[in-house]
This record gives sequence, C-alpha cells and structure tokens, in this order.
Amino acid sequence: MRVLVVEDEEFLAEMLATGLRRDAIAVDVATDGAEALRKIDQGDYDVLILDRDLPEVSGDEVCRRVVEQRLLTRVLMLTATSSVRDRVAGLSLGADDYLTKPFAYDELLARVLALGRRARPALPPVLERTGLVVDTARRQASRDGRFLSLSRKEFAVLEVLMRADGAVVSGEDLIEQVWEEGTSYRTNAVRVTLSKLRAKLGDPQVVETVSGVGYRIAGGPVPS
Repeated sequence: MRVLVVEDEEFLAEMLATGLRRDAIAVDVATDGAEALRKIDQGDYDVLILDRDLPEVSGDEVCRRVVEQRLLTRVLMLTATSSVRDRVAGLSLGADDYLTKPFAYDELLARVLALGRRARPALPPVLERTGLVVDTARRQASRDGRFLSLSRKEFAVLEVLMRADGAVVSGEDLIEQVWEEGTSYRTNAVRVTLSKLRAKLGDPQVVETVSGVGYRIAGGPVPS
C-alpha cells in the first residue's frame, strides 16, 4: 500500500509517516496543497491522509480535484474541528472518511488499512497460496503453519506478490507500491529484500524470478 500524508504541521506529518512505515506502508509526505497535487499527478496512491487547513491550496480543493479526476485514491480527511457541520462538509466534497484531531494512531491506522482495501479490487483480508498465509489486517504471515518474522519491507513485498495471485509483478511495480518516492529499481532494494524474504520463507522456494519480467508467487501462468 502507498499513502500520501498531506499535513503542514511537520512534526505530525513525520510522526504519521514514521508510524505507517513501521507498519509496512510506503509513505510520501507533502506539507502544502500545491505540493500534494504535484505528488498526486506523479504517483499512484492508495490512500490520501489530508489535512483540511493547508497553505497554498486548501485541503478541500485537493480533495475536490482528486474526486474530479476519478482517481482510485481514497481520502481520509483530518481536521481540528469536531462539529457535525464540518464533518458533513468534508464528506460532501468526496472524502471517504473523516478523523478529528487529536486522534489515536491505532484508529488512524485501522481506517487507512480499511480505505486501502477499498482502493483496490476486493480481496479477502487473509490471503492464502501454496502454503503461505498473509493476514493483511494483523500484519502477520506464516508458511505451513510456521510464523514468519518479517521486516516491514519484506511483509509489504510479500503482500504485493500475494495480492497478484500468481501473476508477475515487475521490480518497478514493487518499488512503486512498497518504497517511498526517490527510490529507484537500480538501487538494488528489491533484490536485497527478496533475497532476505526468500531465506525466511525457506525451501522449497515459492517466490520465483521471471527473467526480464519480474517476480511472482509459484503457481502462476508462464508469461508469453
């Protein structure tokens, strides 16, 4: 999952980004509305965590443009105002969810995960294939009943591959969905993470490399 945090309070923005990254979510940060629109134009985000009160371009306007472009990105709007009128106004702009400051991080995470599931084709929260079980809600994985102690990047890569259901995922797509902006496939990040993931998954290997194409969980069709 890839998330854009749009918040002009830099301490709060970085706190959210740090927490979400710890929970295996790729996060970019924008501190004003204009920067947010540029990032949205350049990236494919599952969820937008959007403060309403932003400099340059308001959060309301950012939300409006996301809706106008018919993006799959889901919008979680943040505000310091708790009145019913403001919540209704935010939702009427097209926001998918609304959270009032101050809020508990665990609640925000639960809402982000729920919105992220809605941003993609519907899949069950527990993914299973070739002995692998990935619980996306609890952020846990196992193989043949054996718990896997995975880093956040390893879990995120495994989740992307499991969601592909045997189809090939390119290295560029893994970078887009798992790593933050500025990371290039040429950095070797994907290969290093996959090497560690394969070691933890054990034998027989279930993560296959399809030469010149990408990676997949064993059992998918051979690309033509």
